[in-house]
Amino acid sequence: QVQLVESGGGLVQAGGSLRLSCAASGRTFGSYTMGWFRQAPGKEREFVAAISWSAGTTYYADSVKGRFTISRDNSKNTAYLQMNSLKPEDTAVYYCAVDRRWHNVLAGPDGLNAWGQGTQVTVSS
Repeated sequence: QVQLVESGGGLVQAGGSLRLSCAASGRTFGSYTMGWFRQAPGKEREFVAAISWSAGTTYYADSVKGRFTISRDNSKNTAYLQMNSLKPEDTAVYYCAVDRRWHNVLAGPDGLNAWGQGTQVTVSS
């Protein structure tokens, strides 16, 4: 099993920026997709962004497209989520997950079982 630890969350005003990090350790594997998800109070966990092993392919939810950027540094086993132009509706706990298959990450959270503990992002208006 791979252990994942998210960090970088906090409280910011609308229009501000944050950068989240997801560090992987333990039983890592050769190639895998990394994804970011978020869950607001009373809502289901939803997909935010995904990035392939080579970083050549990325995909974003429509709600964050143009504002968020996902990246990764495989030498550090770490993925990042740069969040700009934050809105109050971005407030949520943000989680990262990994899977060998690109399709599994894009399909949503239900089929994934490698998660971090989450980091809280709060955007004030």
